[in-house]
Amino acid sequence: MGKVYGYVRVSTREQNEDRQMIALREREVPEKNIFIDKQSGKDFERPMYKRLVKKLKKDDLLYVKSIDRLGRNYEEILAQWGYLTKEKKVDIVVMDMPLLDTRRGKDLIGTFLSDIVLQVLSFVAENERKNIRQRQKEGIEAAKMRGVQFGRPKNPLPTNFGKIYNQWVRGEIGGTGAAQMCGMSVTSFYRKAKREREQHKI
Repeated sequence: MGKVYGYVRVSTREQNEDRQMIALREREVPEKNIFIDKQSGKDFERPMYKRLVKKLKKDDLLYVKSIDRLGRNYEEILAQWGYLTKEKKVDIVVMDMPLLDTRRGKDLIGTFLSDIVLQVLSFVAENERKNIRQRQKEGIEAAKMRGVQFGRPKNPLPTNFGKIYNQWVRGEIGGTGAAQMCGMSVTSFYRKAKREREQHKI
């Protein structure tokens, strides 16, 4: 019998991992063997997950609360599952799905059934990730149609910008002097001047 580990993932630092931690404690997973990542499940480039995989040895047992905590990319979940169970010879238990318990059903039928369940759940996890992205995109587009501004607020132009800009266009002053008179960097002045030129088609 090997060691027992647990893996926890939440998508952002603001999300709470308590629900997953409680489930792992109920399975008596040692706190020192619980690895937590606070980032997206779009791939497996996560520091704590990588550290966990390095520690896992043959006959160790890994608990995860649900398949989407392991990841949300269909192909990568299947690849990681195969790597852990077949190459590293680790057992995995997905607590929310009793059929995904590699300790049981190691015969051909049991393996076949768990593979089918894994593929279905992995597909659902990735599909949900795509749906989340689509909903975010639609929400942003709807907000833009309502006039909601995204990104950093634009600094208002200095009150003397129009006058200085016209002098610069006529060649009466240079860009550096114009920027100083407007109280902005040369780069900012040229960027604002370009926008002004495009708006007035000068």
